[in-house]
Amino acid sequence: MPVRRLVFPRRPSVLVNAVLGLVIIGGGLWAYTSFVRPGSSSASAGDTTRTVPVGQGTVTATVSAAGTLRSAATASATFGTAGTVSEIKVKVGDLVTRDAVLAKVDPTSANRQLTAARANLDAAEAARDRAEAAGTDTTDAQTQVTNAQLAVDAAQDGVDGTVLKAPMAGTVVAVNGHVGGASGGSSPGASGAASGGASGGSPGGSAAADQQGGANVGSSTGFVQLADLSRLEVSASVAEADATTLKVGQPVTIAWNALPGATATGKLASIDPSASSSNNVVTYGVVFSVDKLPPGARPGQTVQASVTVGQVPDAIYVNPAALTTVGNRHTVTVLEGGQPVVRPVEVGLTGDQGVQITAGLQVGELVVLRLSTPGGTGGPSGGRPGGGLTGGGGFTGGGGFPRGGGAAGGGR
Repeated sequence: MPVRRLVFPRRPSVLVNAVLGLVIIGGGLWAYTSFVRPGSSSASAGDTTRTVPVGQGTVTATVSAAGTLRSAATASATFGTAGTVSEIKVKVGDLVTRDAVLAKVDPTSANRQLTAARANLDAAEAARDRAEAAGTDTTDAQTQVTNAQLAVDAAQDGVDGTVLKAPMAGTVVAVNGHVGGASGGSSPGASGAASGGASGGSPGGSAAADQQGGANVGSSTGFVQLADLSRLEVSASVAEADATTLKVGQPVTIAWNALPGATATGKLASIDPSASSSNNVVTYGVVFSVDKLPPGARPGQTVQASVTVGQVPDAIYVNPAALTTVGNRHTVTVLEGGQPVVRPVEVGLTGDQGVQITAGLQVGELVVLRLSTPGGTGGPSGGRPGGGLTGGGGFTGGGGFPRGGGAAGGGR
């Protein structure tokens, strides 16, 4: 009788599928536990929350701007007569008085024109005298005399223009020429009427002074550049939003970038009436006076100016990161019995590192902050850098931030 063997069918595909199923289920559980946290809110994974107490103290709002120190008064001295420079009497750094001689041009050509103009005047006067003696009409003769006199006056201005004088007292900050070079001034024409040259010389003058406040020291305008280095000011620009909070006369604190620890006080002297725009950014130019310069202060140095535009003493305040604003409605999240409760509040001054609360909160209550950790989507940011909060409370309690840090940074 033949022996029958039992053959068990092999099903490797069933085993493989079972293993794959377990892997898929395990991966799903891992993904769920990694990315879906029970009880998590809609906030991004990079957001965390903290609580800080409502503080009380002085809330200060400031406007800060980078600026440059410059002379409050400068002048450009330009020859009134074109010619070859024969003498330069000053050098950069010299102190000069008003009307001091700065340089000279060879006067030979100008003197020759003056001599010829005077001869023409003498001839015109003689012709007029003969007409009067003969009893004839002297109208044309008198016209010739008038024109000749104008030519003499212009030629005399040309001679005077060969000597360059200081239009103001100050320090020589630039000499834009050399002996043997061109003066860059203007010269009288054949008729004696002077015209302005390429460098802006004034007709018939001995020196054209382009005097103005706050011109750039060392500018190439003019043959000699003067500046009053005893009166320096700060030139800066501020954003259009900040410009609306500024008023002439407001006090300013100035700090020098190149002079560690050097500060000075001053006032806002002027605000430009028109704005400047660059890359769709609108700014307004401002000028600050300086009460007393620190040792080592020089024109051209960069400074940081900070203007106090608002201050409320003994105010109730919160960290700006605790405040949520939608339109004109402001709310904060307060811990009541350990549970977060959204509460409407009224706000006053928005300071650099704190927002004044005029209604809705009491000192010491804990409010919730949402802060962005590295890799998060970014949390709320506070006011402007600069001044801050003083007085009791601060941001030092309840796991918050030290005064001036945390979410209050990142301003204008």
